[in-house]
Amino acid sequence: MIRGILFTLFIILTIISVALLGIQLYKVYKRGEKKSKTGVFAAVSVALLTLTIMIPGSFHQVNTGTIAVVRHLGKIEKIRQPGTYFDFYMTNSYEIYDTKVQQDKIVTSAYSKDGQTMELEVFLQYQIQTENVLKIATEYGNLEALQARIETVTIEKTKAVMSSAEAMTIIQNRSTYSTNVSSNVREGISEDYYVNVKDVVLTNIDFTNEFEKAVEDKVIAEQEKQAAITRAEAELEVAKLEAQKKIEEARGDAEAQKILAQASAEAATYKIIELARVIGYNVSETYLYSVDGVETEFNTKQAETETTIYLGTKYVIDTISGPGIDQFKTLVEDYLEYLAYLEKWNGELPDVVAGDDAISIIVPNNP
Repeated sequence: MIRGILFTLFIILTIISVALLGIQLYKVYKRGEKKSKTGVFAAVSVALLTLTIMIPGSFHQVNTGTIAVVRHLGKIEKIRQPGTYFDFYMTNSYEIYDTKVQQDKIVTSAYSKDGQTMELEVFLQYQIQTENVLKIATEYGNLEALQARIETVTIEKTKAVMSSAEAMTIIQNRSTYSTNVSSNVREGISEDYYVNVKDVVLTNIDFTNEFEKAVEDKVIAEQEKQAAITRAEAELEVAKLEAQKKIEEARGDAEAQKILAQASAEAATYKIIELARVIGYNVSETYLYSVDGVETEFNTKQAETETTIYLGTKYVIDTISGPGIDQFKTLVEDYLEYLAYLEKWNGELPDVVAGDDAISIIVPNNP
């Protein structure tokens, strides 16, 4: 901007000088003065015009966010920070380098390990090291050449990473390969490039339409397979639950039948004992306990402890006191026929032990 203002001022000065020169020449011509004066005025005017044209071109402006490399007669001499400088334009030239963060989107193609074509897009951010601008100018010539070299390294490193894996592996682990590309590119852009790498991201991976379609079909098939397995597993679980329910119901029915049969058998036992008393048999009873693991009989009930456990009641029927043992056996057989339904129960009937002069019946403890 300053350079433009100065250039405008010099153009205005040039116009004024030419106008004054014209007026002066006209006056000289009218008065008929000597040609020598005219020559002097002409020389002065030409010199003034020459300076007016040359001086504005020697003002150089370096904007914020840039830095300039100054060449003197083609030789790199110094750098200029942002500001306005006066350097004779015929001997000094300014090369501007952008010091802001450069953002470069690099698109290239590559092949996976199994030969699938990929279109890759890498987003790269870097910034030149201002303290090494003279080295960049000396070794690379200009910023464009450096940028081209950085792009080449980025493409080489990206292809090296992506060609080391098969296409399906890349698809399944995109984030991993993006990280690997970032690491390899950062390593490839070494300190010899005089830039600070800010970010490297593998932003896109595109395979051919045919391969993408094949992958999509495979994914759909896998999803359908998993759905079928899930449905089968669910149906199996339902079947297991139904079967378990039926087993529990059957167990419940069996347990109920067992409890009913046991209760009926116990009731039958007490009924036989009662019938024996009614028809004239003497019936005595004792109580069976387990005392320290040894079965013991007591005439009276005992208090249960950790070492004394009630086992049941033992009834002794004295067959001599009644109609006789044969009559008692007939009584029992007739009553058991009446209770034939107990055959469905898989438990044991009360123990009946017949002796010469008595019959023992043991009714177990059934809490």
